[in-house]
Amino acid sequence: MQMADLMVSEGWKDAGYEYLCIDDCWMAPERDSKGRLQADPQRFPSGIQHLANYVHSKGLKLGIYADVGNKTCAGFPGSFGYYDIDAQTFADWGVDLLKFDGCHCDSVTSLADGYKYMSLALNRTGRSIVYSCEWPLYMRPFHKPNYTDIQYYCNYWRNYDDIYDSWESIKNILAWTTDNQKEIVEVAGPGGWNDPDMLVIGNFGLSWDQQVTQMALWAIMAAPLLMSNDLRQISSQAKALLQNEDVIAVNQDPLGKQGYCFRKENKIEVWERPLSNLAWAVAVRNLQEIGGPRSYTIQVASLGQGIACNPGCIITQLLPEKVQLGFYEWTVTLKTRINPSGTVLLRLDYI
Repeated sequence: MQMADLMVSEGWKDAGYEYLCIDDCWMAPERDSKGRLQADPQRFPSGIQHLANYVHSKGLKLGIYADVGNKTCAGFPGSFGYYDIDAQTFADWGVDLLKFDGCHCDSVTSLADGYKYMSLALNRTGRSIVYSCEWPLYMRPFHKPNYTDIQYYCNYWRNYDDIYDSWESIKNILAWTTDNQKEIVEVAGPGGWNDPDMLVIGNFGLSWDQQVTQMALWAIMAAPLLMSNDLRQISSQAKALLQNEDVIAVNQDPLGKQGYCFRKENKIEVWERPLSNLAWAVAVRNLQEIGGPRSYTIQVASLGQGIACNPGCIITQLLPEKVQLGFYEWTVTLKTRINPSGTVLLRLDYI
């Protein structure tokens, strides 16, 4: 409830953050006499419906957690055998988003069937509930995920391991994404998104430049922006980054196409993402973690599949700070300076 209050009073809701999500461990260890999930009476003494009503009174939406298998990852009751009753329980409570985890599932078949069934069960309630899946993450060790199915049944889905508040974790997620982008980029679009997991900006594990890198690349990847931090003690610098309206506009661009890494050379990565109105976002990332800022020069003609600035464009640097770089012709070069483990995020508006 404190977080809901802060989301409104500190400008998070105005910036576009509208879901307040509870993760694993909210449940009591047993279902009630009618087989329904119930909230832990110590942590949620008024129950989930009361919390949902409070969150809704703030103009926000409530997200909750459950698991496709016999138990949640932390060992609380799973939804296997209870998909219909759990979907209806969440709808009755006024839940707006379900994160459906994949622990303790006894077979690949029941995993896939369970994710499909819960999608249909949520729809049958008649309540609009965003459906977040971990289906491909749990499927991948056994065989290649069927993204046609996943996109059909889920609104967004985790492909890779849990994020941690560490730079190593961010690097691993980005490396996995670039290695698998041919498989995953094309399936993302309005209604269904790849989820590289939460934003850990505003915590303790990332330097400032590393926080900039996460925000820039999550915007390029069209990732759901779900913060995992304590809004009661976030720094003003991290808050400004997370509420940056220009970067959020890139992330939420209505064209809905996920970006990709198209060049890697000399410890520099260049990512790009097509935006609406023929605009493009470009991120230049410095993979080196020692030394000082590095200069990198790129042909403008190579950006945006060769069409972003043909014959010209206006380039604006959005991160690490906003700078109007001005008009660039197709034939010139663009020079950037990127801090170690940092990223420069650019927006190219077609003329």
